[in-house]
Amino acid sequence: MGSEVGCEVRHNPVVAERDDVDVIVEQWRRERAGMSPEPMAVFGRIYRLARLVGDAQEKVYAGWGISRGEFDVLAALRRAGSPYALAPKALAAGLMLTSGGMTGRLDRLERSGLVRRTPDPTDRRGLRISLTDQGRRVVEESADAGLAVQRRILDALPARDQEHLGDLLRALLAAAGAET
Repeated sequence: MGSEVGCEVRHNPVVAERDDVDVIVEQWRRERAGMSPEPMAVFGRIYRLARLVGDAQEKVYAGWGISRGEFDVLAALRRAGSPYALAPKALAAGLMLTSGGMTGRLDRLERSGLVRRTPDPTDRRGLRISLTDQGRRVVEESADAGLAVQRRILDALPARDQEHLGDLLRALLAAAGAET
């Protein structure tokens, strides 16, 4: 976030002038004079931030007896809208999971009473995965708690910088997708 947009970080005693990523970049500059390690500063922080926030959300979701991966399944069903049901293949594709990975999550969620498997009314060979009432309550409450974690972290930035950061990250995701 360059100076041209007037990015500011709200006064926050946790915000440091330098961090571990700065040290890593400086070490590379010292050891390999011809290397330009600046991308490490960006992606190192993205990786670390994702890990820290992910770990914090995992702890929050544990309060509802679910993992982050299980939350993702419940959230996909809830976002699908009423009747909160999808075919297992659609769920797996949307979450970028193998059928084996999806089956394990669904087994755990079904044992917990958060989802149910029922025959697909439009395909005799297919199944539908749907949220139970308890599953809907769990995903809605845990989503609110997970968002609170994200909000506390984002509050270090003014609203306009949060929006700009979202735009910049969208552009980087598109560029990364074009590379693959």
